[in-house]
Amino acid sequence: MKKQKVQQKIRPIMLAISAVAILGSGTLPFTVSMISPAQAASSKLGDLSKFRIIAQDTSALIEKGDLAAAKTRIKDLELSWDEAEAGLKPRAAADWHVIDKSIDKALTALRASSPNPASCKQSIRDLLNEFDKANAATAK
Repeated sequence: MKKQKVQQKIRPIMLAISAVAILGSGTLPFTVSMISPAQAASSKLGDLSKFRIIAQDTSALIEKGDLAAAKTRIKDLELSWDEAEAGLKPRAAADWHVIDKSIDKALTALRASSPNPASCKQSIRDLLNEFDKANAATAK
């Protein structure tokens, strides 16, 4: 009983400390991305919004010129896309391959020994367009 009371008193303090630590640093450990309802619509592959958000985060990092962080963030996309392959690919194999190739192009651009910012921007822009096309095809 006493332990619960102590935890109830400490919890708000810890939350406040965490908020100050995150907000006080001036940067968040993640990017908050807003997507439109059209972008959130499911494609034949299903809900691709979590993948598009990672691509959008990567794009923002490229725009800031932080190619190292963009390379790290797109790795999250590669891993989550590969994990979801078994569930996505059977739904629409052709669509899956189009997006997969676009992801590969973005990975290649960011993983180059000397990444070209313009190539990185174009490849991530193309990837975002592929996600949007996949969603738009279903929205019709």
